[in-house]
Amino acid sequence: MIITGICGSPRQQATEHVLKEALRMLEEKGFETRFWTVRGKWVDYCSHCDYCLKDNECVVQDDVQELYALLTEAQGIIFASPVYNGGVSAQTKAVMDRMRAVVAADKNFFRGKVGMGIVVGGDRTGGQEFALMQIHAFYIIQGMIPVGGGFFGANLGATFWSRDTLEGVKLDEEGFRSLRKTVKKFGLFLKRYGQEDQK
Repeated sequence: MIITGICGSPRQQATEHVLKEALRMLEEKGFETRFWTVRGKWVDYCSHCDYCLKDNECVVQDDVQELYALLTEAQGIIFASPVYNGGVSAQTKAVMDRMRAVVAADKNFFRGKVGMGIVVGGDRTGGQEFALMQIHAFYIIQGMIPVGGGFFGANLGATFWSRDTLEGVKLDEEGFRSLRKTVKKFGLFLKRYGQEDQK
């Protein structure tokens, strides 16, 4: 089973680091992983032009096209985003909005896939749970199975406090505890529902 991790940070810093750690943990559990980042990519916003409703593809031929291909083969999806103004980054939101094109072509494109979220805030309580709710809302709307880490520390998913530095996130033991809990539950759900989806 294949998992695609999407990094919504335009910087090569904390968010990318923790997403790669999550993918490494999942590889140790036997999953195949793919990594895609908005950093250095051309990611245009959705203008709701409805071209995709008529032609079954996005009118914008940017770097999101390569992500469409990665998501086609994925049974699991991870969105990882820095917290910007109490929510996901603009780049993360643009990627989510651009998924309208693949759903226009196939209404069941995301149905049954399993999703988890990772968010990184510069402050300990900088909007991490609001950002996770945005990620989960995307999963629910698409008919996916959203997975958190469970009670006592990772309710909605993995949350980190970076103190606005890469070193800060590396020292966030509580953040990594939430990541391990979320990855464990994500893997269990993926094995259960991913296998059912492949029958």
